[in-house]
Amino acid sequence: MARLTPKILNLSDGERDQLQQLVNRHNTPQQIALRAKIILMGAEGQNHREIARNLDLNRQTARLWRNRWLETERKELSIEQRLQDLERVGARPKFSMEQVIELFALACSPPSDYGRPISHWTARELADEIIKQGIIPNISVRHVGRLLEEAELQPHASRYWLTPPCGRRI
Repeated sequence: MARLTPKILNLSDGERDQLQQLVNRHNTPQQIALRAKIILMGAEGQNHREIARNLDLNRQTARLWRNRWLETERKELSIEQRLQDLERVGARPKFSMEQVIELFALACSPPSDYGRPISHWTARELADEIIKQGIIPNISVRHVGRLLEEAELQPHASRYWLTPPCGRRI
């Protein structure tokens, strides 16, 4: 039975030099240096098994990066871009931007406007109020805290009677 040999990688002198520089540079991330080594070894004619044995990795990794290199051949990408991981798809956002903006507006208004007998909003009070108003059906106190932190809103540190809401201009 004939064995399928992997496609030979034909590198230009410039590509070979750039890959070798990535391997030799001290500040190249290890993943990128390893991928550059895989490409260089593939260009020398080594198959997936040889590359895997020499670099102490599995054949699928050698195959993946050889194939990815070949797939990006015609694209106008730098050598380093060709050796980067692909974008990963995460979970869709649970809340719409409108819901988050309403949370921020609520956080920037005095709690007394909503009949709350407190001087400053806490993440717990905000979560309770936003659920009570039906803006968001369910949200954890921790998630409210993260959203406020990402937006750099600090409703607990603002003085509604002295500064603009949350101490920020929107």
